[in-house]
Amino acid sequence: GTDEMEMHVDAVSKGDRVVLVDDLIATGGTAEGAVKLLRQVGAEVLAACFIIDLPELGGADKLRKLDVPVRTLISFEGH
Repeated sequence: GTDEMEMHVDAVSKGDRVVLVDDLIATGGTAEGAVKLLRQVGAEVLAACFIIDLPELGGADKLRKLDVPVRTLISFEGH
């Protein structure tokens, strides 16, 4: 499917350093979209932080392939 992600035009400026924070990383689609949107406006994404990771779904690895360090508090294997 397709989805849209929007951000206020003045929310982030070129050169801003950003840490992306969310509760859960699963497939990584939303986080990947956020990283790409932030980079499109010229922000530097320093890291992505999540409380829960579902590693089998590959979302954290997807962000690492975009050169975004990922930090999580808990990983639930086998989901």
